[in-house]
Amino acid sequence: MVKYFLGQSVLRSSWDQVFAAFWQRYPNPYSKHVLTEDIVHREVTPDQKLLSRRLLTKTNRMPRWAERLFPANVAHSVYILEDSIVDPQNQTMTTFTWNINHARMMVVEERCVYCVNSDNSGWTEIRREAWVSSSLFGVSRAVQEFGLARFKSNVTKTMKGFEYILAKLQGEAPSKTLVETAKEAKEKAKETALAATEKAKDLASKAATKQQQQQQHFV
Repeated sequence: MVKYFLGQSVLRSSWDQVFAAFWQRYPNPYSKHVLTEDIVHREVTPDQKLLSRRLLTKTNRMPRWAERLFPANVAHSVYILEDSIVDPQNQTMTTFTWNINHARMMVVEERCVYCVNSDNSGWTEIRREAWVSSSLFGVSRAVQEFGLARFKSNVTKTMKGFEYILAKLQGEAPSKTLVETAKEAKEKAKETALAATEKAKDLASKAATKQQQQQQHFV
């Protein structure tokens, strides 16, 4: 049994811009799980299509229940192969990715097609498919459910990372990450609390002075 995912996303940037950003996605604030990327093969075909193969290394945190099934020395990194076909004439880019280690535990295969959005030629559409499988006897279903949930979470990070890089390349101020926003909010709250404390001290001091003056007046 295989878990299947089908999704569609839109980037509000032209296909040319997305194509350029695709090769510059890492690093970005949303891709801290991506450790390395290397191009291992590249060629231009006679019909002017660009073929590439990249090797990516990503962290591979297992669920706690799964960690008990594997020795402590099992690598916690996963190696991903990514094949891509770029057709500049038809403005399409197709990518295929799959993991080459931990394959017995789980295999995640993904196919993405980047093309011009049919409703707006200035936007890019991403059609994404994924297949999650496991050959672990007795726990394959749980592993597949976990893999699918994590894949969906990573898709969200991928899109945010893409938008971040696109904004950067287009000279716009990238939107702040949630961590940065939370940090700023925390600092602002501290400043507000400090200001309120100082104001309270000042009011208390003024009130004490006024009370003293009133007491002296009655005496």
